[in-house]
Amino acid sequence: MDTQLIDFLIRAKKKTYAGKGSETASSRIKSHDLIYREKDLMYYDTYLGAERFAGQEALWISNNPYWAMNYIGRVTGEHFSGDFLKEALLNVPFEKPFRGPETYINGDYEYKCSADGDFNWFQGKETISFKGGKIYECRFHGGLIK
Repeated sequence: MDTQLIDFLIRAKKKTYAGKGSETASSRIKSHDLIYREKDLMYYDTYLGAERFAGQEALWISNNPYWAMNYIGRVTGEHFSGDFLKEALLNVPFEKPFRGPETYINGDYEYKCSADGDFNWFQGKETISFKGGKIYECRFHGGLIK
């Protein structure tokens, strides 16, 4: 794993969706798109939907695609908080820089994330519970592109 690339990926995640960054022009009808750049590195997050959503995050080096992650999720109960999800995602761990930490709790909300694999090839799932009842789920997978 290239630590500089993972550091960039984590900064990019914190400057875009999780950090409530500004969206750029839609790449597709009704898509939400966020971009972050540093020198020859570019991170792009694009997704469709809200309560039921699908998207992709990708990393480019010198305009060449290098890494990507696809995700699909849905709100399954009342009291979902997008702000809580973003708060959890701000704590993305270096060892598994995909979504959020294994566990994150704030008040009545609990975020959990489990993933198998590493930066090169991985898959996982995240959930949010409110007062012990699951209200959100998301599955993701990705890895290096050649």
